Amino acid sequence: MNPFVRIRREQLRLYLVTDATLCRGRSLTDVVADAVRGGVTCVQLREKELGTRAFVARAQALKSLLLPLQIPLVINDRIDVALACQADGVHLGQSDMPVDLVRKILPPHVFIGLSVENDQDMAQAIDLPVDYLGISPVFATPTKTDTQTPWGLAGLQRARAMTALPLVAIGGINRTNAAQVRQGGADGLAIVSAICAADDPAAAAAELLALAQANFPQEPRP
Repeated sequence: MNPFVRIRREQLRLYLVTDATLCRGRSLTDVVADAVRGGVTCVQLREKELGTRAFVARAQALKSLLLPLQIPLVINDRIDVALACQADGVHLGQSDMPVDLVRKILPPHVFIGLSVENDQDMAQAIDLPVDYLGISPVFATPTKTDTQTPWGLAGLQRARAMTALPLVAIGGINRTNAAQVRQGGADGLAIVSAICAADDPAAAAAELLALAQANFPQEPRP
């Protein structure tokens, strides 16, 4: 494995994970456009309920929005949808298709993220052909109810010590704890409700990006 060759750490810095149910009746595409205007650096399209045709249509719409801005589009779980819309990356959970098989299916330039929920997941993931790991969840959150005990900041620090791979933290992250999560070793902050449900997604993203970058070098760690 040659880790982290398909996406730069700074592209993971403010990582929006979509949830259409939190957008308060607004168009998901409009919310994403506002969030990107505020500073989101990567977008993951997560659709647990949509049928395949509707999922592909939404993915293609986001790809058209993000491609001119050079912002990566990541598809959650669905390898077929990722291929159909020419996504930049896919994100897998522990119950999804095995990483080794996904790597064989995807074009070489498409990056792979993998959620890890405990130390055992982490130990197994280190030798897999992934480009980043999602530490999930860092804090308890109603948007991720199917996960194990939260890592907490101490767990995040422990995960950071286990690997040089980029880490994206998700779960309960907002303006009150974003700086602590970055200080705990996360390269990127994955945000759901703090942007999707915000009164002003652009302003929320701008504030979170500032917190994610404060007191940290702008260049990625080696």
